[in-house]
Amino acid sequence: SLLECVVCPLSKKQLRYEVNTNELINEELGIAYPIFDGIPNMIPNIRHKTQTVKTQEDLDPEQCLN
Repeated sequence: SLLECVVCPLSKKQLRYEVNTNELINEELGIAYPIFDGIPNMIPNIRHKTQTVKTQEDLDPEQCLN
């Protein structure tokens, strides 16, 4: 499926589809990308934080560069 090919533009990790909110979720970074009219909006400044957001201290600075 297309979901297997789409990755987070920040971390390059696979995303999870959340049917209840119609978003693609990056669990690791705690961010969500909304889907409008069936098209995921992957522009990083359009994303929002999910309920389980890690603090800056919890994130490895190298993880988004890989």
